[in-house]
Formats: sequence, C-alpha cells, structure tokens
Amino acid sequence: MLFSRFLKIALILGLLSAIGPFAIDMYLPALPAIGQSLGAEVGAVQWSLTAFFLALGTGQLFYGPVSDMLGRKPPLYFGLGLFTVASVGCALTTNIETLVALRFVQGLGAAAGMAIPRAVVRDLHTGNEAARLMSLLMLVFSVSPILAPLAGSGVIALTGWRGVFWAVALAAVAGLVLVYAVLKETRPASARVESSLGGALRAYGLLLRDAHYLGLVFIGGCAMAGFFVYLASSPFVLINHYGLTPTQYSLAFSLNAIAFIGASQFTAALGARFGLVRVVKGAASASGAVMLALLGYYLAGGDRLGVLIALYFIASAFMGLVIPTTSVLALEEHGAIAGTASALLGTLQMLTGAAAMGIVGLFANGQPLPMVVGMASGALVGVALTWITLGGARAGRLHGCHA
Repeated sequence: MLFSRFLKIALILGLLSAIGPFAIDMYLPALPAIGQSLGAEVGAVQWSLTAFFLALGTGQLFYGPVSDMLGRKPPLYFGLGLFTVASVGCALTTNIETLVALRFVQGLGAAAGMAIPRAVVRDLHTGNEAARLMSLLMLVFSVSPILAPLAGSGVIALTGWRGVFWAVALAAVAGLVLVYAVLKETRPASARVESSLGGALRAYGLLLRDAHYLGLVFIGGCAMAGFFVYLASSPFVLINHYGLTPTQYSLAFSLNAIAFIGASQFTAALGARFGLVRVVKGAASASGAVMLALLGYYLAGGDRLGVLIALYFIASAFMGLVIPTTSVLALEEHGAIAGTASALLGTLQMLTGAAAMGIVGLFANGQPLPMVVGMASGALVGVALTWITLGGARAGRLHGCHA
C-alpha cells in the first residue's frame, strides 16, 4: 500500500518534472526542419534552444519562494498554463524571432515543474523515505531522454515540426488535470504565515551562506555537469569519430540512462543500511575513480568505443546514486523553505552544467579526449566537494543520514 502511494505521487511529480526536458529532447529532431520552414540560419535556430535553457534555469528562482508563500499547487497551475499558451504560440509562429521569444516564455512555464516537485518530496518525507520517493521520481523523469527523441521523430514524420509543440501543449494540459484532480496540497496554510517576498530574499541569503547546502548542491551539479558535457559532445564523437549511425547512437546513449535509472532505485535501501551520507561518499568516489581510469586510458592513447561506453555506463550508475541523494540531503535541514531551497538547487545545478558545456565546447574538435577531460574533471571536482562537505561533524547529525 505504501509503495503504491509512493508510486502514484512519483508518477505525478515525475511527469511534471519531465515536461521541460521533454520539450527539449522531443524538439531536437525538429531543428533542421524549423530552420528550413522559417528561413533561419542554424545559429538562430539554436538560440531557440538556448532561450529555453536560460528560462528553465532562472525561472526556478521565482517559483520556489512563491510556492512557499502560496502553496505548491497555485504556481504549478500558473507555470503549466503559461507553458501551454506559449507552446500553442510556438506551433503557430511564422518567424524565428517570435519562436525564440516564445521558447523563453515556454521555459519560464516549464520551470515550475522543475522546482516544485522536489519541494513536495521534502514536504512529505525526510531521510530514507524521501530518498525512496526521489528515486521513484527520477525513474519517471529519466525516461524522457530515452523516449522523447523517438517520439519527436514520429510526430514530425506525421505532422511536421509544429506538431511537436501541439504535443507538448497536450502534455501540459494533462499535467494541469493531474495537479487539480490528484495532487494534494502539501504546503498547509499554517506553514505559509511567515513566507513573504522579504522572507524569500532572506532565505536565498541564508542558503547562499550555507556552505553545507551549497556543497551538496554542487556535488550533484558536478555529476550533472559531466552528463551535460557528454550530452553536447557525444553525437559528434560517437557518430563522426566512431562511425555510429543515428539509431546506434540513440541505443548507446540510452544505456547511460538505463544505468542511471536502475542504480537510483537502490538509494533508499542503501541509505537504510549504510546512511545516505555514506552512500554519497562511496558513489561519488567510485564514479570519480571510474572516470579517472577512462581519462588515463585516453591519455595513454587508447581509442576503443567499447571502453568508453562500458566505463561511462558504470560511472552513470554511480551518478544515479549521487544526484537524488544529494538533493534529499540538501533539503533536509531546510524544510521551512523547501521551495526556495529546491529552486536555488535547480538553478545552480543547471547553470553548472551549462557552464561545463560551454567551456568544453571551446576545446571540442570531434575527438573523444576533450569530452572525456570535461567529464572526468566534473567527477573529480565532485569527489573533492564530497569529502570537504560530508567529512565534518554536521554531516553525521543529519536525521536518518548517519555518516
């Protein structure tokens, strides 16, 4: 009964969290067709993707405090409604400038689904129970990079690129129905009394001065940065350098998602046995060791695709333990401002990933080494942050998270 209740909540929160990423991943196969249809250059079309990322990252800073002040459901209604209207506008647009602007608005709407579900998890549970719910949420959320590109290709083949935006608009409407009919408000009125705009600014100040919170945020951010680097570089490396077809690349890419999803389901059980802090220490260190081995292999002149795929599969599995667990630990001591803490977490992690993509992009040459250097650097910085952040006495005092 408990698992079925967890699963129902995880399905709803996971679907809400996946709307934004789905609007990215499903959209990727449409980029060439959009450029041809609107008579736009490649760079201009790419700006429609960049605008969405920027809004998705920064918009979370708004929704977190608002959800603390008004409850979790009102900002979800607003965000999903804004996303729906912008998606319809994208489907009807006739020039690239309007599309870029509407994609920014669409990203602002999608940010609600990124920030608020983590706060709902913290409202309901802490410690190992929160880890169990967060891992189930990640299970639903992580299906997006596997299914969305295939779904996008199918929709484009049937309806053209505009059909992608009609499809995500329908997904947002379905999300609105779920929030209204199934999701219960988890932020009671009594908890909102002291929430205000001034309180939100003070909360952000508090969080930005909390080295423990920031350490946990950036441990997860470093893990995500490695994935962002792989996301941006792997098509060129695996297709152009190693000669995979797009279909073979999709299958190779999905292996990492499978490893991440599968491992994340063990977070609660491992947390109950060893403590969440030890799980993060062990998984982050193991991921760093695997990525260091991969870096050493390429620095020594190795160039086998099988080695890259196998070692990154193992590293992805360890990241599946790190990312949801650090999110739980980061929010553990900030239940009163969970929405604000979740929003800042999401924004900082997304900006970390985007910065990593940009830096590695300066050195990208289609060869594996720059990509592997970027991925390994993120993992190793994450290891250092793990032992700095979780090595002190405070980490051992976390409720249900003995070190």
